[in-house]
Amino acid sequence: MNPLELFRDWVTTDEMALATASAGGRPSLRMVLLKGADERGLMFCSNYESRKGEELDENPYAALLFREPDIQVRIDGRVERVAAAESDAYWDTRPAESRRSAAASRQSRPIGSRAELEAAVAAQPEEPPRPAYWGCYRLIPESYEFWKHRENRLHERRLFTPGPGGWTEMLLQP
Repeated sequence: MNPLELFRDWVTTDEMALATASAGGRPSLRMVLLKGADERGLMFCSNYESRKGEELDENPYAALLFREPDIQVRIDGRVERVAAAESDAYWDTRPAESRRSAAASRQSRPIGSRAELEAAVAAQPEEPPRPAYWGCYRLIPESYEFWKHRENRLHERRLFTPGPGGWTEMLLQP
């Protein structure tokens, strides 16, 4: 079975937890939005200069977690920046106000006040181009784990890893 097809069957949300780690191994976790999932991997977008961007530059591996009632899907893998043209294409689909906010924000950096942030957004052009410090990433799956709640703690766990002819599936004990 193809784990991407199972993922599409199980997951209905675009909200996911993204775990990254610094070069020293210090983890951090945050919620982000899934922007696409296909055979190439799972795409999300961010400011390259944010904490997550810096951590991905230092350590290009991450984990994603999707959670819905009675199920979880965890996906681990290597992360790379997508091509600029693909980031541009996604940027152009965003509402203008979201683009203005993203262009103005120096994500994860200190700011003196909310008014200062709002002034930075107001100073942006109506249709800002994608800034060089903002773009999309793709997590290239090295494993998928599907967990489903079952009575009496006899949960279903299915692990998919790449094999010689495609994906290999094994069951894990709960």
